[in-house]
Amino acid sequence: MDNPVEFTGRVAVVTGGTRGIGLAITRAFLAAGADVVVCGRTSPAELPAASGRTASFVAADVRDPEQARAVVDEAVARHGRLDVLVNNAGGSPNADSATVSPRFVERIVALNLLAPFYVAQPANAVMQQQDSGGAIINIGSVAGRDPEPGTAAYAAAKAGLAHLTRGLALEWAPRVRVNHITTGLIRTDSAAEYYGKDGGASVAATIPMGRLAEPADVASACLFLASPLAAYVTGADLAVHGGGEIPARYLAARQADRS
Repeated sequence: MDNPVEFTGRVAVVTGGTRGIGLAITRAFLAAGADVVVCGRTSPAELPAASGRTASFVAADVRDPEQARAVVDEAVARHGRLDVLVNNAGGSPNADSATVSPRFVERIVALNLLAPFYVAQPANAVMQQQDSGGAIINIGSVAGRDPEPGTAAYAAAKAGLAHLTRGLALEWAPRVRVNHITTGLIRTDSAAEYYGKDGGASVAATIPMGRLAEPADVASACLFLASPLAAYVTGADLAVHGGGEIPARYLAARQADRS
């Protein structure tokens, strides 16, 4: 059979697609043959490339509805269609909820919850007019299920993103599929400071798969959800977290038995 993860002639937009997880997603779609448009607030020193192909860049802050719409408009103007949207832009520094400013909370919620909707709405308008429809993938986090100290605003926004996904899937089917990926602990440069001086070995021991995720693990899940292999999948939450985290009570008991 033909390769089901072949995107030649297809067009993808990846928000925040110039670094970290977004960069891996961009390269995966490029390698699969797609034309990819990435966006970010600042132009990267080097555009993402893979398999001899290069993404195009649009400068935009997707927290602003007009700039978000402009990303979709530019992708369609350049390539004539839009088949895949990956809402990857997001994140947050840790913050003490007792003292954090309202402005900080607003910006975190805007980036992690409102921005995906602002980009998805014009993307849906384009995809609904295409015979082949389209696929929208929202990149979430285990924080949306299990917050940890310092992540209250971020975790709340990510929980909202999972619910937004299901709501949009109901409204936009059957032509446009909308799915969510719950990511776990991922080995990226920006996250390295959270994994400890041992490079994450201790953290990896709390994950059933025995390792932190690589950005490519999330990228592969995006290819699946955007492909014909997932033609009947919408409103789903695909967990890419290595099995989650082993309960702390079990780890504590195991450590007690060893001591």
